[in-house]
Amino acid sequence: MSVDTTAIETVNQAFYTAIENADLDKMTEVWAEDSAEGQVTCVHPGWTLLAGRSEVLRSWALIMANTTYIQFVLTDVKTSVLGDMAVLTCVENILTAGDEGESSFAAGKVVASNVYIRTPEGWRLWMHHGSPVLQNDDEEDEDE
Repeated sequence: MSVDTTAIETVNQAFYTAIENADLDKMTEVWAEDSAEGQVTCVHPGWTLLAGRSEVLRSWALIMANTTYIQFVLTDVKTSVLGDMAVLTCVENILTAGDEGESSFAAGKVVASNVYIRTPEGWRLWMHHGSPVLQNDDEEDEDE
């Protein structure tokens, strides 16, 4: 694994840890600044496109304020470095508190694409796009 790949995967893990810990300061650190070349963007599962650092960070603050528990187990992590840009794709296996509160849990899967850019401060998140994976309630249906 290259030095860049290791650095990108470290920042990627910091991104998910920030969500799990509702750490808006860490989330702010992970995201790149908007630039003359463009704005950071984010698509949460089921949401429309959010553009601009302040709008993206506001969305994370809202999610964190309304999430009592969330845990991510990342699988199928693949990182490609293309000069000063990198694309990391993964499957987010998500465990959250269910509708009944902390005594129940709900699970889901999201396929995510995270684009990172190299900045003077290191690798920073430029774009996050999460797409839900639809799952049957009865997995046996898929085997027939």
